[in-house]
Amino acid sequence: MELAQEKIDLIDRIIKGDRKYSNNEDLYEDFFNETCKRSMTIINAIDSEATLEAYMRRVVTTSIINVLKDTGRLRRTSSGYRANKEVAIETPDVDYSNVTISYSSIKIPDSPEDIAMQREVLEFVADSVIRIDKENPGKDYLHIYTLRYDKGMTQKEISDELGISQSEVSKRLYKLMEKVRNVIQ
Repeated sequence: MELAQEKIDLIDRIIKGDRKYSNNEDLYEDFFNETCKRSMTIINAIDSEATLEAYMRRVVTTSIINVLKDTGRLRRTSSGYRANKEVAIETPDVDYSNVTISYSSIKIPDSPEDIAMQREVLEFVADSVIRIDKENPGKDYLHIYTLRYDKGMTQKEISDELGISQSEVSKRLYKLMEKVRNVIQ
């Protein structure tokens, strides 16, 4: 499958515009090849220029990060990705043999593509809930959704706040989920 020149130019422009490209220009071919490998199956299926550019930005970012990690120029830290630079660190004479370190509470962030996709799904669900709420006045779907999923309230707490029974809250939440599921399918 060959890429049209305008798509090659788009990939080139996005790669060279990425802040991680600076000081890594020697890896341009690797960035380009990784981007093409990751996007080849879908790049020709996207018609909208804006959608294609947004998609390609995510793919380029992920590709650059992967190439930099593979070449040893980038490593993941708890605060994000950092460039590998050798720094001499003086270590004090301290005995750490009885120290235990637990990593169970550390959550490794998803890839940029996963985060973007999750954000798009959440925005779609939120838009659907708003539309469903407008189509069903008096059911307070948006208010119930906000209390349950944004504020983390229990069905009992929601029923107390809205002055309706807990079973009615449960029914409305179920009905809302059913309506959102129908929109998605």
